[in-house]
Parts: sequence; structure tokens; C-alpha cells
Amino acid sequence: MGHRLAENEAREHVYGVCFKTGPPRRTGLELEWLVHDGADGRLPVRPERLEAALAPLAGPGALPAGSRLTREPGGQVELSSLPSTDLAGCVQALRADTRVLSGALALQGLVLAGDGLEPHLDPPRIAQHPRYRAMEAYLDRVGPSGRMMMRATAAVQVNLDAGDETAGVSGYRYRWQLVHRLGPVLIAAFANSPLWRGRPTGWKSTRRAVWERMDPTRTGPVTPSDDPRAAWADYALDAPLLCLRREAPEDWNAPPGLTFRDWTRGADGLRPPALDDLDYHLTTLFPPIRPRGWLELRMIDSQRGEDWAVAASVAATLMDDPVAARAAWEATEPLCPGGAAVPTPEQWSLAARLGPAEPVIGKAVRACFGAAEASLADSGAPAGLRTATARFSRRYAERGRCPADDLLEGIRG
Repeated sequence: MGHRLAENEAREHVYGVCFKTGPPRRTGLELEWLVHDGADGRLPVRPERLEAALAPLAGPGALPAGSRLTREPGGQVELSSLPSTDLAGCVQALRADTRVLSGALALQGLVLAGDGLEPHLDPPRIAQHPRYRAMEAYLDRVGPSGRMMMRATAAVQVNLDAGDETAGVSGYRYRWQLVHRLGPVLIAAFANSPLWRGRPTGWKSTRRAVWERMDPTRTGPVTPSDDPRAAWADYALDAPLLCLRREAPEDWNAPPGLTFRDWTRGADGLRPPALDDLDYHLTTLFPPIRPRGWLELRMIDSQRGEDWAVAASVAATLMDDPVAARAAWEATEPLCPGGAAVPTPEQWSLAARLGPAEPVIGKAVRACFGAAEASLADSGAPAGLRTATARFSRRYAERGRCPADDLLEGIRG
């Protein structure tokens, strides 16, 4: 066992590892997909069939751009790109690895499904790791949303540098507030999960609604603060333990209600925490913006086709281009009532329920897309990326629509 971790040491560690400051330059992407039977997406996919499809990709060099392939508890697959200083290069690399993954699945008659929530099935948990058994037990205390999240959701995650120590648009304090202002905009613009078990749920992003209903102490936005490091440290230390690692064959279930802060102060019957316990605890926190040394944007639903590239380019451009960032700040001002720095949790929920059809949110979405398109044009971004972003904007943002509306129209039809 390592050194016993005191509360003040835990706080200092969170400060150091979660907000590594420097000029914002790099972008990384993580794409999650549901996996469907290519002949009929309403048929369950047997685990052994998925295993056979993915086996050839396990070796070194199987993915040409070096992305990391992982699996989620319900059989969802995920590709995580290498970080890149070039957004277009990051998109191109992930595109190449996605083609290889799609090809491997096709040999088994399987396809990647770009839905934020499984629209037809209620998948079982495939992963049997003690982490996931403990997670399921923990979340079952709250309700059914935990199982839905683990087994049936998929996202586009955009990873961006936290920012530097300056007070301007590249500073980590400014970027922390800006990314929270953009949260409802990105939820609404790319909402793509209106169905569950074949029926409309009343939400454009049911995936986001699922996350909201699970456990606000680990899935809600971090409380606004002028000191993001302190706000995140309090969030992390005050979150209950989701699991507690033990030697086999013991389970990993944690004592109900025990926060990490409590653990550092001493808990009857438990060993004291060590530094690696804190690092592991941080991986069990899932706010829509998670600081991990960089900023991990987790609020965007998985997208059909290659619209994930649009989501990535819009999010990264509004954060990293100074002109677009200022325009996004101004566009999101109406989402911050009473002069608040960031939107309220109610605004996040409204974005998930109504998407850009909500007038105030829709106006912010249109303004942010306009700023992103202008920046992409000025920066000389590849024509394909500019065209895809403009096409998405014309089809959805400018019309107060989102991808979820296509699915709903299909059901009505």
C-alpha cells in the first residue's frame, strides 16, 4: 500500500493533475457507438459475434492512426484518438481508424450505429469486471437510469487543453466558464436520442436526461466558481465512492454514502486511502465537463455517419479560436439569467428536452454555428470540414432542428 492520503494532500493532488495549464493547442476525440445487426437493428447482437469481429483489431498497428479501441459495459465500442495540434488532422486520423473498425464489423454482419441511446433494445450488461458490477449496484439504488447509461448510451467526446494562466480567452478560468456556457448549446444542436424501446421519450436528448437522473453528485455540472481548481476538488472529494478496489474474489461494492473526503478522515473497517485510490476515484466521476489535465466535453450525443466531425469542429473552434470564443460568450449570455457566469442546471435540462426548438437556446445555437463557420473559413480549414459544418447548420441549426427530429419524423411516418 502507498502513503496514507490526508485530505489536504488529496486536494493538492486534484489541483495539480486535473488542470494542467498551458496554451490551448491540442484536440483529442473519443467516439462511442452502439453496435447493431446489419440486417435488422432491432435484433440483439450476441457477445461472441462482437468478440469475433473485434479480435483482429487487438494487435499492434491494426488501427493505422493509432487510436485506442475499448468496449463499454453494454457492448458499445469506442475509439480514442491520439491528441493532435491540428483539428483537421485529428478528424482525418480518426476517420481512417473508423473505416477499419467498420470493415471489421462488416465481416460479421455488424454495423456502427450513431445513436445517443439504443432506440429499440434494452441491452444486457456484457462486461463482468468488478468495477461494472459495483457501478451497477451503486446506481441501482437511485433508479433504472444507471443501467440505461451503462448499457445503452453512446457519445462524442471532445478533449481540449484546459488553458493557460492568463486572464484572457486562452486562460483556464475563462475557458472553464465558456465551456459550461456552451454545454446547453452543444446538447441542443446535436441531440440525437429521442427514442427508447421504439417509442418517443419526450426528450430530444434522452441520453442527457438519463445522465441527469442518475446521481447529481457525480454526473451534474460542477458548481460555478471563480476558482475552477477549488470547485473541482470539492466536487471530487464530496462525491460518494462508486466502488472500492479489493483483491479477488471480494466484490468492489463501496459503503453507501461514503465520500472520498470521509474516507480520508477515517472510516471504520476500511483501510486508509492512497494516492492511486484518489486517481481511480476521479475516473468514476462523470460531469458533462470533466477536467483530466485537459477538458473532456461529455455532453454530445453520438452522431450518425460522419456528423461527429461537425460536432468536434464546432466545439473545438468555439473554444480555441479567440474571435469565435468571444462570439460564443456573447451568444450564450441569454442562457445565464440574472448575470450568472454560466447557465443553470435547468437550462441544461431544457436543451436536452427541446433542443434548438426552444427559442432562446435555438438563437444561441444559430449564433454559435455562425461564429464557428466564419472561423473555419478564416482559418483555411479543409473544404470538406467546412462544407459538412455548413450543411449540418442549414439542415438543423438554422431551422431550429436537431438530428433527433429526423428519428421522430421516421417514427411518425
